[in-house]
Amino acid sequence: MTTLIVAGLLAIVAIIVIVKTAVVVPQQSAYVIENLGKYSRTLKAGFHILVPFIEKVAYRHTLKEHAVDVEEQICITSDNVQVGVDGVLYLQVLDAEKASYGIGDYLFAIAQLAQTTLRSEIGKIELDKTFEERSHINLRVVEELDQASTPWGVKVLRYEIRNINPPHDVLSAMEKQMRAEREKRATVLESEGVRDAKINEAEGEKQRVIKESEAAKQQQINEAEGEAAAILAIAEATAEGLRKVAAALNSEGGDKAMQLRVAEDYLERFGNLAKEGNSLIVPANLSDVSSMIAAATTVFENTSGSRAT
Repeated sequence: MTTLIVAGLLAIVAIIVIVKTAVVVPQQSAYVIENLGKYSRTLKAGFHILVPFIEKVAYRHTLKEHAVDVEEQICITSDNVQVGVDGVLYLQVLDAEKASYGIGDYLFAIAQLAQTTLRSEIGKIELDKTFEERSHINLRVVEELDQASTPWGVKVLRYEIRNINPPHDVLSAMEKQMRAEREKRATVLESEGVRDAKINEAEGEKQRVIKESEAAKQQQINEAEGEAAAILAIAEATAEGLRKVAAALNSEGGDKAMQLRVAEDYLERFGNLAKEGNSLIVPANLSDVSSMIAAATTVFENTSGSRAT
């Protein structure tokens, strides 16, 4: 009976020892082990056996990235306006040993440092630019926190401003200012539209006048070319006719034909002249048609003789 009791006690002690010494570290976690109160080693993910009653798990850290809420605080801008600003901080433990012994509570320390850095950055800019400079402010906060948190084994990944809350009176003034700016832009755009429309109309009228003048110019050129071509055609036809007349006169019987033609033309013109007017001055040698023909023949012969010479 006593043996059974002793065996049961030993089994219970063995179970207690196994529970105390067997450690299973989850994935993305790190356990800091102390040996009699002094840092011994850092356990990674997996199954581990500790020395009973000598080693213990002093700190447990998660290596996952996690977010820390930075509470809203009052910041004063460079133009002396109070604004409430809050944000979210993202960080990750890289060295479990430094995170355990480098500082008492790294989450609290980083959150406080983020608030002081944010107040400093907000104080450098005016209220209107706080909304525009969010990215720059976030970057500056991360840079400052990353430098301070390196000895703590913590990496600050990013910081995001969540809200910027100006006072109600300042917010109302900003809304009025934005409304005035929108109205101003609308007026400017409308005036620019009217100006562009007038410019387009003037340009269109200018192009119309230019096109009309070019058309008139081309029309005059075409008419002039047509008249010149007509004159040239008439002159060529006249020259050709004269050449044929000259050739006919130089041929046999040409002079007699010329005399007959002159006489006929003379009588026809004189008859037409008598029909057109009531008063008529008759030449003294009207009945002497032969003298007229002889005169024309003499002119022709003189002309032909000078051309031959």
